[in-house]
Amino acid sequence: MKSAVFLDRDGTISEEVGYVNHVDRFKIYPWSAEAIRRLNEAGLRVFVVTNQSGVARGYFPEELVRQVNGLMVQALAQRGARIDGIYYCPHHPDGREGAFRRVCDCRKPSPGLLERAARDHALDLAASFVVGDRYLDIETGFRVGTRGVLVLSGYGKGEYLYQRATWPRPPDHVAEDLAEAAEWILANQPAPER
Repeated sequence: MKSAVFLDRDGTISEEVGYVNHVDRFKIYPWSAEAIRRLNEAGLRVFVVTNQSGVARGYFPEELVRQVNGLMVQALAQRGARIDGIYYCPHHPDGREGAFRRVCDCRKPSPGLLERAARDHALDLAASFVVGDRYLDIETGFRVGTRGVLVLSGYGKGEYLYQRATWPRPPDHVAEDLAEAAEWILANQPAPER
């Protein structure tokens, strides 16, 4: 069983722009590739887990999610960073697109995406981390025993300043951005098995 880092996409790896309804709106933060590369070099598996309800809402086709994810993987790889897998939820219970309008187990904070990745890649969720700019990202991880890091990029700063009093449990760490989150994870990862 391996440790992993589960990263939210928008607001964590890339700029938060609302719905990424065109590839030109997708911009990776300048620190993301180096942060992910450092996690890779430490032997941690890195996965992206992201809600993409714009598909269910009819704002863009599912193919655009795959296209943007492909561009992200390519751009990160050009800077020496590897994503080991991407899991996304295109659903929303109030969506306009019938095929995607439903209650599911994969829309964060439900833990279905993490559980699927754990099954697919033999991951130890209790030795893993979730990083995101929304408390729902952190809550997703807490539901399956991971540690959670809230980044203040994207929606993070606003959520931290104005909503943290309502959180049932604080994040394990609050970081300025993904680079600082990676530093904390590297200092707090479980010791390798012997």
